[in-house]
Amino acid sequence: MQTTKRWQERVINGDTTLRLHLMGIGGAGLSAIAKVLLERGFLVSGSDRRLGANTVALKAAGALLLEEQAENLATLSNAEPQRRPDVVLISSAVPPTNAEVQVYRSAGIPVVKRDDFLPVLLANRKLIAVAGSHGKSTTTSMIVRVLKEAGIDIGYIIGAELSGYGNASAGSSPYFVLEADEYDHMFLGLNPTAAVITNVEWDHPDCYPTPESFHAAFAQFVEKVDAHGLIVSCADDSGAEQLRLERPLSDRRWITYGLTLAADIAGLNPSMMLNQQLCADLYWWNAPKGQICLQTPGLHNLRNALAALAIACYCDAPLERAVESLQSFSGAARRFERLGEVNDILVIDDYAHNPTKVRATLAAARSRYPQRRIWAVVQPHTYSRTRSLLQPLADSFGDANRVVVTDIYAAREVDDSTIHARDVVAASPHPAIQHIGSLEEVVNHLAGACAAGDLVLVMGAGDSNKIGPALLHALQANQANKVSQ
Repeated sequence: MQTTKRWQERVINGDTTLRLHLMGIGGAGLSAIAKVLLERGFLVSGSDRRLGANTVALKAAGALLLEEQAENLATLSNAEPQRRPDVVLISSAVPPTNAEVQVYRSAGIPVVKRDDFLPVLLANRKLIAVAGSHGKSTTTSMIVRVLKEAGIDIGYIIGAELSGYGNASAGSSPYFVLEADEYDHMFLGLNPTAAVITNVEWDHPDCYPTPESFHAAFAQFVEKVDAHGLIVSCADDSGAEQLRLERPLSDRRWITYGLTLAADIAGLNPSMMLNQQLCADLYWWNAPKGQICLQTPGLHNLRNALAALAIACYCDAPLERAVESLQSFSGAARRFERLGEVNDILVIDDYAHNPTKVRATLAAARSRYPQRRIWAVVQPHTYSRTRSLLQPLADSFGDANRVVVTDIYAAREVDDSTIHARDVVAASPHPAIQHIGSLEEVVNHLAGACAAGDLVLVMGAGDSNKIGPALLHALQANQANKVSQ
């Protein structure tokens, strides 16, 4: 207990002699935390099974990086004092039986997860936590953009790369905005002064076996918000509204946003303009405030923008400036990201991996590109989610003309023979859906089947982001072959 208290005090006091080791440093969550630690001057080391693109900048910033091999990493826990960590932070994907974890624990070095670490790291900040089943990365990115444009040097951690800003920064203002992940109950370790709840829809059945347990976790999260703080929630989402209506009387201020006048902050009469911007009439407590226009398509992104405006005003950013900043917001990485176009075949990549987001992303594509034939390429994410949400996923492809379902991406789970991607195809009412297992086979099929005017929309949270670049390369090769013939 004394040791744990000691590292906590050193983090809070900014002791730059403190050494922190991050297991799983290549992942989105821990790589972002590492950036904040390095900016604050702490001594950072990290390990991962594979050291990839996420770790290049960390190494350049001074992090010591090692591949996850217990026989090599053992030196961090004993022999070399200059490399011995004072505390080890592990991602949710690291099991307690991990050999490296055992090395540190046997050496008496504290091993903690994000839910224990982040409250310490952010103890002196006004924390704005963005929670919800989906929309977290985009909403957090929008908040960062509008506050930065308003001259507020906000600290942030985002679960996606934001062009011009990256995925993390320590910042110098009192405010820090964090994408609050519900997986592994991480967000329940936070103590926000303000929170956004984009939606509450059952997910992560490996952590939350029932919809009720998922809802209960969000109810706990609400109670973690400062007693005199702010909660911003989506009035259009039944789960978020249920939370609001259940809340006990308190001094917390609760603001709603949505696409009807029932919301405190409303976007009404949304329409797609000729310049492909999505515009709506903005109302602030029933008072008209002009228009809000977005480059990012989809009503879900309009809702995300309304949440960002609420937080911008909470941080004393001018509303007009915030609306203007959102008009040039182009989106975070893998959020309806336009990868390229060859022979009038457009390729877009998106992180959508649950039924509601797949449906919303396809609706956005149909709204922006009404004349294109849409290929939906869907990589189901984890066996547990695919099993629990099988029918909703199978029913979510209505706005696509053609659907390709790849093999399930296992992520942290072991292969499960009781559920298969073919089950999604069998359960779907879509008339033009097929299963193509490997990513390479998907690319080969699309390269031969797509025609001018098509849109290929790849969706998934695993390695499906490899499909888009490979497909563009294959289409370019096809074009070169035709020219040479």
